[in-house]
Amino acid sequence: MNSSHNEDCRLGVDIGGTFTDVAIKVKDRLYTSKKLTVPNVPEESVLAGVSEVLVQANITPSDVSLVIHGTTLATNAIIERKGAKTAFITTEGFRDVIEMRTESRFDQ
Repeated sequence: MNSSHNEDCRLGVDIGGTFTDVAIKVKDRLYTSKKLTVPNVPEESVLAGVSEVLVQANITPSDVSLVIHGTTLATNAIIERKGAKTAFITTEGFRDVIEMRTESRFDQ
């Protein structure tokens, strides 16, 4: 893509426990990729997916104006009881953090 066009390119990445999804929107076109998430190195799936959609869209990384990232890896680790043992310590004034642990707080 020619940078003189100054087009808005938005890239979205979602790392899940099984798949990593990548999408890029250039003008009114959407390009997508779905890769298996590599559990110990999820960034490999992200890089592979991003490379794929950049080629599909015929653009370079510098053409991307916005990156949005989401993941369920931490939530999955909690649900599956995997990961390191942790403790939670808070100070006065942060009681809503307890509500956030279950993702049940209305406005996080």
